[in-house]
Amino acid sequence: MDEKQRKKELIKEFKQKQREIFEQSLPMERVLFEKLFDYLDIKLEENECDDTNKLTREFLTKNKIENNQAVLNWLSENGGYCDCEILANIEEKFD
Repeated sequence: MDEKQRKKELIKEFKQKQREIFEQSLPMERVLFEKLFDYLDIKLEENECDDTNKLTREFLTKNKIENNQAVLNWLSENGGYCDCEILANIEEKFD
């Protein structure tokens, strides 16, 4: 394997490791985050963001998420302080 191929392989391994670390840091299942993003998309079309995470808290309650404070803390630690920031800053991390 030449040097260029080796660098590509190292970058690929690094990115994979970063994805694994991210997945392990999630305080609820990935599928629930995806449902949260869909919920916020719909709700924020109906109403403007009020600079709170009210809609996110509503979603967590409706879906009986027991560790909702841990989820809210994780969201804010990752740039999601209000509902529209959760969509803008957090959703892209799941791509």
